[in-house]
Amino acid sequence: MSDTWIFGYGSLLWRPGFSFLECMPGWLDGWERRFWQGSPDHRGTPERPGRVVTLAPGERVWGLAFRLDATTQRQTLQQLDAREVAGYQRLTAAIRGADRSVDAVAWVATSDNPDWLGPAAVDAMARQVIGARGASGTNVDYVLSLAEVLVASNVRDPHVEALAARVRELTA
Repeated sequence: MSDTWIFGYGSLLWRPGFSFLECMPGWLDGWERRFWQGSPDHRGTPERPGRVVTLAPGERVWGLAFRLDATTQRQTLQQLDAREVAGYQRLTAAIRGADRSVDAVAWVATSDNPDWLGPAAVDAMARQVIGARGASGTNVDYVLSLAEVLVASNVRDPHVEALAARVRELTA
């Protein structure tokens, strides 16, 4: 059986929630992280959806690739399918690390799903984030946790940085 890798670019960066054999920092070319997907469950409700990240066409997105244990990979994939149920689909792509590339599964939401929110002004997104809370906690915690893990990893992401800065301003 070949290795199965998972690529995390959002909450999997600070809360994978599954066991893995190896973790490799890496990037995916041709994509960028955007707060364009609605979360009617984990970080919001159907009435007040939160904003979570998905991938949109762009230059490059940094993340972590996790190599799964063959004995638990089926269970882990099912668990992640359930976690990413609101509008996400599996995408397999080549993740490039410092010394190698691996094919990994990532979950991506596209504009044709019912929870899609799409682009908006930073201020409008921040105000939506502040008012959203779901089963996994507040949307503010999601945004700020993502910003913090990127800073700690020396990764610049202007989209995340701008939203986190505005959320901080509005909640100060």
